[in-house]
Amino acid sequence: MNFYYWLGYHFSRLVGRLFFRLRVVHRERMLQSGPVILAMNHQSYLDPPLAGITCDRAVYFLARRTLLDVRLLGWLLPKLNVIPVNQEGIDRSALKSLIRVLKGGNAALVFPEGSRTVDGSLQPAEPGLGLVIAKTLAPVVPMRIFGAHEALPRGGGGLHFVPITIVIGEPIFFTAADLNPPGKDLYKRLSQRVMDAIAALRLNR
Repeated sequence: MNFYYWLGYHFSRLVGRLFFRLRVVHRERMLQSGPVILAMNHQSYLDPPLAGITCDRAVYFLARRTLLDVRLLGWLLPKLNVIPVNQEGIDRSALKSLIRVLKGGNAALVFPEGSRTVDGSLQPAEPGLGLVIAKTLAPVVPMRIFGAHEALPRGGGGLHFVPITIVIGEPIFFTAADLNPPGKDLYKRLSQRVMDAIAALRLNR
């Protein structure tokens, strides 16, 4: 971790514990070495920093390219391992950067749904994650966040200090056999397999 990431990591841990009573369930399932995709449902802007602290090492994140147009964020976000992505259509350069990061043996957070939920419910998986899996065969750790939508809902409503829990699922290991049969629905099929694993995770109070 570079200094800025280390600072952000520990700040996120502090905020998570103090304001959201953050719980991470089955943290022992996280893969702490080698290439790994952290795949989580997307509820709010709180998701990336809170997901990042489930891992003991630096994690790479995708974020809207327009955020880097803000002067301070344009300087800071690259130091926090942010890969800028154009959300209009498929950003192949961002996907290539993500693939390079994983082939380099790093961890990366990906939201299979692509965008934040409006009502808190799970959304269908987009094919982008499946493409990355097909190109890297990186293992995937499915994760599900609960409470982030209530804490900071999409569309406004302000910030609410409610409990947030992240449940970590068993890692999914892919092989070349999972790329068969090939076809135009391959990426969607791989993404949906991960999304189904996320949907199966439950909040045990």
